[in-house]
Amino acid sequence: MKNASKITALLLVLVSFISCKQQQARMPVSRSSGTFMKESVERNKKLVAGEEAQIDSIIKSNPQIKYIASKKGYWYHYEVRNEKDTLRPKKGDVASFDYEIKDFDGNVVYSEVELRPQTYIVDKQNIMMGLRDGIKLMRKNEKVSFLFPSHMAFGYHGDNKRIGSNQPLICTVTLHDFKPETKLKTEN
Repeated sequence: MKNASKITALLLVLVSFISCKQQQARMPVSRSSGTFMKESVERNKKLVAGEEAQIDSIIKSNPQIKYIASKKGYWYHYEVRNEKDTLRPKKGDVASFDYEIKDFDGNVVYSEVELRPQTYIVDKQNIMMGLRDGIKLMRKNEKVSFLFPSHMAFGYHGDNKRIGSNQPLICTVTLHDFKPETKLKTEN
């Protein structure tokens, strides 16, 4: 009897080892092929290439103007340059400027009069990505024209008014002045 109970216990242990399998990870119900992302990447590459070709065309059609390539992927040139001052706006400075927005055909989208005056706390307020970077390249009383591809302007969304989806823009900016944020608070 003792042997029978030992054999039964041994069989139960053996059966439980055999029945315990390594659990397999379940496969997801749906799988993404990645085609949407691949198509999106290709679409964006074509968009950027087309806009770069437009920018190149504008630059070549104006050989008397010296355009400068930025590290962020836009081009610009100085219409009025300030060689005396060395300071440029930095994070937290309050910049006052005017600007005008045109499409790449030269049509005015927003005039300077419509958009003036502008006050911007550098890197602390939300404005067009290209302007956010471009203003930091300027000195007081300079006037600069920027050629922004759509991803540096209003991107895929546009501005829900006059600027359409994926529209590259020309922005002409006049930086009148900028002051550190702390000086502005003490003057008021």
